[in-house]
Amino acid sequence: MNNTKIQKVTERGQITLPAEWRKNYPSSNIMVRQIGDKLEIAPLKIDNNNEYTVFDALRDNKGAGLKTTDLIKVLKKIDR
Repeated sequence: MNNTKIQKVTERGQITLPAEWRKNYPSSNIMVRQIGDKLEIAPLKIDNNNEYTVFDALRDNKGAGLKTTDLIKVLKKIDR
């Protein structure tokens, strides 16, 4: 397996991992870590235990946080 590839980064910061790599590391999650001037990308196995994210600031609120009182209101609606 060739372990060096030059990949383009899209305007949105996305990269494509080569298919051969994805086959060798079948995971839908990765860990990206900055080490000095390098980026390390590694497959990551997450045991979800049937958990889900109720609120994700990036997904649900354009990156803005949420006041505690507002979160409590949302949780009370879900708990009904």
